Amino acid sequence: MSKKVIVACGGAVATSTVAANRIKDLCKENGINIDLVQCRISEIESHLQGVNLICTTMKVKKSYGDIPVMTVMGFISGINEEKLEKDILEALK
Repeated sequence: MSKKVIVACGGAVATSTVAANRIKDLCKENGINIDLVQCRISEIESHLQGVNLICTTMKVKKSYGDIPVMTVMGFISGINEEKLEKDILEALK
């Protein structure tokens, strides 16, 4: 069964593409099938149906019910990447 992951940033282009590619690779390496949606942070609510995880490249103060929200800027900065990968895998298992 596929897990739905939203990857969002301010413009839905540069940083979210880097993060989305890292998440795709991480999940593939760990045998997790994902349906990835890339969008702007302002568009998250229109993609919430069936979502298992929301990853953003900037801090989001809003809550989306019981859906976990993670800031994945570590994939851009290189800081705490291993912990970030572990947290993502934990959220999707």
